[in-house]
Amino acid sequence: MDLDRFIATNQPTWVRLEELADRARRGPKRLSANELDELVALYQRTSANLAFVRTRYDDVTVMARLSRILGLARGTIYRGRSTPGRTVGRFFREVFPAAVWHSRRAIAVAAFLLLAPALAVGLWLGNDHRAREVAIPSEVQQVVADREFADYYRSAPASEFQTSVTTNNIQVSFLAFATGVLLGIPTVLLLVQNGASIGVMGAVMHAHGKGALFWGLVLPHGLLELSSVIVAGGAGLMLAWSIISPGDRSRAVSLAEQALRTVTIVLGLVLCFCVAGFTEAWVTPSGLPTWARVGFGVLIEATFVAYVVGFGRAAAARGLTGRFGEVPLDEAVAVPARPTNEQPATSLV
Repeated sequence: MDLDRFIATNQPTWVRLEELADRARRGPKRLSANELDELVALYQRTSANLAFVRTRYDDVTVMARLSRILGLARGTIYRGRSTPGRTVGRFFREVFPAAVWHSRRAIAVAAFLLLAPALAVGLWLGNDHRAREVAIPSEVQQVVADREFADYYRSAPASEFQTSVTTNNIQVSFLAFATGVLLGIPTVLLLVQNGASIGVMGAVMHAHGKGALFWGLVLPHGLLELSSVIVAGGAGLMLAWSIISPGDRSRAVSLAEQALRTVTIVLGLVLCFCVAGFTEAWVTPSGLPTWARVGFGVLIEATFVAYVVGFGRAAAARGLTGRFGEVPLDEAVAVPARPTNEQPATSLV
């Protein structure tokens, strides 16, 4: 059976399920006992349809539609006592890592766009003193290497400095994501520019014998901070690609769907930037040995990578891609078991 014929055959089921779920959502007395039984039966049938579409057709538009209808119906069938803690827990356990894992190829491109210019500019200016002096006058280089670079991390009280750098990093990540709608051109420029700036500073510090100081001050917070900027850049590139290559969907539908996923990424990155900001304000300028400060940065970076890879792959195996409102495949194939703190559907009447 081709997809169009499959949709035509099952469309009445989906429309009826959405109608019943919407009526029940507006008021518990709107459905009779027979209609509630019909709702459960239609939920099971639509769940099977979603599983079939995922395995046979892999059509994103149909899957998104069925996931939305099933999410609406599931909330009607089992009115659980949802808590903010449970919602936040699911976001960080499934939704955010699934969105990052789904965008991993775009994130790899973003990593290249930031790290390649950093390495290229750093090597070029580090080995060509004339080019370095054109970029930054020699007297300014000396001042930066001798005191300004290190003094920057003690330029304000730690709490004030933490707020400032965290806010700035969130703004940068938002720009990297939001400008993706402009075909990703500003996103690419932002990544390249940030990478080149790192290369310039690294070249200056190394040229004046302060390479160890440079890495000792950058790595504690920079590993997680740059990883977060790269992930945000990857989200922006995914947004651009949804416009450039929407597949068999309209560009508006493709963009709207991807926006739900990229917003998930940016929201999750807020916590990462808070951790990086705390590290930059309290750990980087601390009196701890360099090995301890760098070790702390490596630890939080390794934790972040293990988290998004481990939880992201697990969420992807359940059919999640990081969009809000998605129904996991293992929950879509049947009406889920009712926890003890949930009310059965018959309590709606």
